Amino acid sequence: MNVLKHTCLSMLLLFSTWVNSYAQRKGVPGYPADVSYGVNNFARITVRELPNGLTRFFVPGRLNSKRVLLSGSFNEWSTLKGLMLKTDSGWISDVHLEPGIYQYKYIFDGDWYIDVNNNLRQDDGAGNLNSVYYRYNFTFKLPGHDAAHRVVVAGEFNNWRAGELIMNRVADGWQLMMYLHEGPHQYHYIADGHVINENKQANDQASILNVGEVTNFKLSGYENAHHVYLAGTFNNWKPNDIVMQKSGDFWTLPLTLAPGNYQYKFIVDGKWITDPTNPHKARAQDEINSFIAVKPNYTFRLTGNLFARKVILSGSFNDWNEDGYTMEHTINGWVISLRLKPGKQLYKFIVDGKWIIDPGNKQWEQNQYGTGNSVLWMN
Repeated sequence: MNVLKHTCLSMLLLFSTWVNSYAQRKGVPGYPADVSYGVNNFARITVRELPNGLTRFFVPGRLNSKRVLLSGSFNEWSTLKGLMLKTDSGWISDVHLEPGIYQYKYIFDGDWYIDVNNNLRQDDGAGNLNSVYYRYNFTFKLPGHDAAHRVVVAGEFNNWRAGELIMNRVADGWQLMMYLHEGPHQYHYIADGHVINENKQANDQASILNVGEVTNFKLSGYENAHHVYLAGTFNNWKPNDIVMQKSGDFWTLPLTLAPGNYQYKFIVDGKWITDPTNPHKARAQDEINSFIAVKPNYTFRLTGNLFARKVILSGSFNDWNEDGYTMEHTINGWVISLRLKPGKQLYKFIVDGKWIIDPGNKQWEQNQYGTGNSVLWMN
């Protein structure tokens, strides 16, 4: 428990800085940038979650329309998909959404309209407005406190604003459903002006929660070591911050990280080492480090080249670093998975020092050297 507590605390400041800066970056026009949290705001609820896990979009009225489409960031703003079903009271469409933020519009007989019942709207980056919907993934719950008149939740994810996230009274206390970005978070409740920490650990100033999947770091051997730490881009390489726990003949640490690409090393009694079981490497500040992608969304594959000594992936996503990302040698070739941002990505493979385009990808474009780059579009 102490290891997890120190781990959570060490991650909080870095994660908060990362997610706030990331939220400020505009996404591709029509595709919202990632955000740290979100709560929907409807004058009339026209988008809701169904028991089967699908999300239902409902357009009340408009029964004189001949054809209505739902178009948004979840279907690449298609004008062909998203045909809505006409009912006796309006139009419906059920779609599958992962937790996150989405922009959308309706197309009535060829004309585009925002959802007039949705108070959340966002500039799409091209001078137009789109409606915004958050697919929730977390519920804050505070049991009891029946005598309280007003209860709110505040945390580092909303810069501790105390009057923003007002909780709803329920039968056994208070709750608030919302979208919360994956990773560690500090938070507390405020009931009629009094701060409440339901999940506070010793010496902590606020409650701590972890949203998302846990990444397990493990270092075998070194059973005679006195101290083993984990450091990486996720904690700004602080050397004595994240303590690993000894278990038999190995050291381990479960760590909740937001989706992304990370470099890391182990520190064994003051000596920095890469992960001996991880074939993926990357370079930062003239140092070779181990590399891991949390919730990767694309896998690069280079078939053949089985007798190559080393294959590296490099592209626009890492400023064409010639040291790139070291790929893993498999029986069929070479492979590595990354977490990539939406939009256009350019890349190449470096096979024993020779730059080549991806022979398995027909999409490419010419570059200034006349050698071409492979092209990948991420939604």
